[in-house]
Amino acid sequence: MPNAPQPTATPIAPPFTVTNLNAQVQHLVDVGAAWLRAEWLQILIALGIGALIVAVLVAGRALGHRLCNRDTAGTGWWTVIGRAVTRTSFFFIVMLAVVVVARIPNPPDNVMRVISGLFTIAAAFQGALWAREIILGAVEHKTAASDYHNEALGNAVGLIRVLVTFALFAIALVVVLSNLGWNVSGLIAGLGVGGIAIGLAAQGIFADLFAALAIIFDRPFRRGDAISYDKSSGTVESIGLKSTRIRGANGEERIIANKQLLDKEIINNTQRDYRRIQFTLTVAQWTPLAKLQALPDMMKEEIERAKMTFVRAGFIAFGASSYDFDVEFDSPGAAFQDAFDGRHMVGLAIVRRLAQEGIDLAYPTQTGLTAAEAGMDPPAPAGGKRRGRISAPPSSGDRSANDQEVGG
Repeated sequence: MPNAPQPTATPIAPPFTVTNLNAQVQHLVDVGAAWLRAEWLQILIALGIGALIVAVLVAGRALGHRLCNRDTAGTGWWTVIGRAVTRTSFFFIVMLAVVVVARIPNPPDNVMRVISGLFTIAAAFQGALWAREIILGAVEHKTAASDYHNEALGNAVGLIRVLVTFALFAIALVVVLSNLGWNVSGLIAGLGVGGIAIGLAAQGIFADLFAALAIIFDRPFRRGDAISYDKSSGTVESIGLKSTRIRGANGEERIIANKQLLDKEIINNTQRDYRRIQFTLTVAQWTPLAKLQALPDMMKEEIERAKMTFVRAGFIAFGASSYDFDVEFDSPGAAFQDAFDGRHMVGLAIVRRLAQEGIDLAYPTQTGLTAAEAGMDPPAPAGGKRRGRISAPPSSGDRSANDQEVGG
């Protein structure tokens, strides 16, 4: 019986130290050479399959350019995805193909560890590249859709680009070192302490920066919108990196920090569909009941004649000297000037109609009565005696019968 071929013994690797680095490299070369001699056919098959995988992935990367060209605006989601695909590195493609076919030629453990380490490096940094492109693409997509185009916004996006790049690649570096067997606890602690220090030093700037991003993404208002906030109002002129500039109704420019502005209740008057206007009519109490009943229909006629939208009209309260009626109507648009002009026309039309119908508006009145008319005795003077008229009929024209002193 012929002797069976004996497997090639794998050389034992020397212990790793800085001084025997050359011995480590030589050991890896020897192991690789022995592997090539023993598995050359499987290695050729793996290389063929790997080359095919690389060709397919490179062709797939080329599709990213087509996705970018598909979006004419240059800021849509197809562009974001296409740009991320085109950022796929050739090194990652090669290492992905190597990992897929690595088990075919049954490589030694040392070679497999090297392949795994290189693939970990490629995958970590490739993931950081993809995440960076998607995040920045989403930011650019939002900023393009929000109509905020100014120098301050460009600076904000540039700062976001730096922060996102630093954060993602720092995470990728930590992942790589951890997978290679390094103790990264100290590195993570150092990065955390440094981040906290920077955040505390620039917390005001970062607060306003993220508030500006919240305005861009959430879009509570845009440049040119008329807004009311706190006890102020005006038109938004620009949204900057730290503050927003608002032109007041009297022409003054108001500058308010972005964070402080978002902490307040904001009323966006530009986004209104209409403006509601309300009148209170104080109708005189001597107005006949029939006219009081017809008053809501009168108001509706005059409001609709003025091209405004009637809402309601009716009795609401008893005044001190009036019957109070509430009249509500809407302007056809959100513009303040249109509402102002409509209120003017409706107000004059109501005055004209009330005059035609003979309906008076009440005004504060006060009736004075003398003590005698009220059936009361007149007050006593300071001297303790009072003079007053006695309701007895006068006698023979003598005035003393009517005017006489009354003892206290």
